[in-house]
Amino acid sequence: MSTSTSSASPSEGTDQIPHRRLPFWVALAMSVALVGPTLAMSGNGQGLIGTVGKAIPLVFVIGLIGVSLVGYSFVRLTRHLNHAGSAYGLVGGTIGPRAGFFSGFAMLGAYVGFSIGTLALTAAFTNAFIAQMQPNAENPYQVPWLAVVVVGAVISFLLAGRDIRLLAKILLGIEGIGILAMLVLVVAIFAKGGAPTTGIDFSVFTFDGVSSSAVLSGVVAAFLSWAGFEACASMGEETDNPGRNIPRALAGTLLLTGVLFVVVMFAQMVGFGTDAAGLDAFQNSGNTLGDLGSSYIGQWFSLLIIFTATVAAFGCHLATSATSGRMLYAFGRDGFGPKALAHIHEGTGGPRRATWLVVGVALVVDLICGAVGWPDMGTGDPAINTYFLFAVAGSVCLMVCYLLVELAAAWFVGAPKFVSVHGGTGKVLGLALPLLGAVVIAVVLWFNVKDAETWSAAPLLGLYWCVIGLVIAVAASRIAKRVGESLTLELNSTPPVSTE
Repeated sequence: MSTSTSSASPSEGTDQIPHRRLPFWVALAMSVALVGPTLAMSGNGQGLIGTVGKAIPLVFVIGLIGVSLVGYSFVRLTRHLNHAGSAYGLVGGTIGPRAGFFSGFAMLGAYVGFSIGTLALTAAFTNAFIAQMQPNAENPYQVPWLAVVVVGAVISFLLAGRDIRLLAKILLGIEGIGILAMLVLVVAIFAKGGAPTTGIDFSVFTFDGVSSSAVLSGVVAAFLSWAGFEACASMGEETDNPGRNIPRALAGTLLLTGVLFVVVMFAQMVGFGTDAAGLDAFQNSGNTLGDLGSSYIGQWFSLLIIFTATVAAFGCHLATSATSGRMLYAFGRDGFGPKALAHIHEGTGGPRRATWLVVGVALVVDLICGAVGWPDMGTGDPAINTYFLFAVAGSVCLMVCYLLVELAAAWFVGAPKFVSVHGGTGKVLGLALPLLGAVVIAVVLWFNVKDAETWSAAPLLGLYWCVIGLVIAVAASRIAKRVGESLTLELNSTPPVSTE
């Protein structure tokens, strides 16, 4: 693929994201913040208890294997291709514009879903913090969760106009405190030998008492915990030396969170206990890290970790909104959607209008859910119910996108026209790992969709969104052609992605 040092606009009359101004740590911060380690470990385990019981750590080990295969494909592709549309550009630049549009549409659905869900979860964690401040109250005072959502959306609107580097510093600082707090809690749980009734129970890493089908169907929640590790790929046009720094940010995010998630989830499982009482306490916890922090260290630590998780949930909302905004910007720039979305704010160098749209959608959807009392995911907390619905639906969208990225990586290695770009090195491994990853994702998707009991089940909602994208990609030939032409121009006019 030919490249040029020209920075000419691919599409006349549209604004362009400034090329190559952000350092490596900003890309890393955005990926870590979108993954949200403190958020993931505080709120992603409860929904799995009913499906896999005590085998949650096993689910996370399988999830880590799957997401690592996806990570390999992103690293392989971003060494040579970088685009504001992330998978949209990576898949479109290899397989073709229709596949690129479909993958980008699926990824957009995922990030918008996460933006909706994490805004709701911010409200749930806020109330968990307020409740923890009233340890002796039978019925602690709680703020209406929709009020917290409105306040959060207002703050999100204001921060959307700030420089991405400032946002990255805030997010990285929040997650740094959260990770340190989690490590302290893990040490405390192991030092005290876990729950008195069951102790350190390594059977959580086996299929003891749970079917393989249930474990595989639960892997989507594990994928949810790592969802967004590829967020930095959407900053490929903005990051300095993206051919080196974007792959490093991807690998660094997976390495940091991979080990952390498995260890922390194991500690949480043995901390609550693997008997019926422990599983029930885990499932009904508003913030698992906060409850364990109170039991094993003290109320002050619980307040610290719940506060950190609350801010991390909101930080994840900010990161998903920013990433979704870049996706919408890429679509608007290429003629799919209003041209107004392709506007770049002069002061921040980012797509502020597109980000505002995502925040607005998140606010409206959460308000509707609260007003009609939907969904009911069985947690007993309407805010957490809303989070799980849109988070799981978004994860299905993201896994469809990941499937396309795996196929794109295999295509990139196998297609003769790309040999001159990647040099033909590591061809066997370059084909085997992405194809293995594609199989893993396809199996996990199947086990999540096949057991859906109602038309509005969370996995099916994600699938519906992907079907809409597929119909547009296949049936709307003029849109696909226009998007393809714009995408080709953008990839060819983007400055070289040196890996030195």
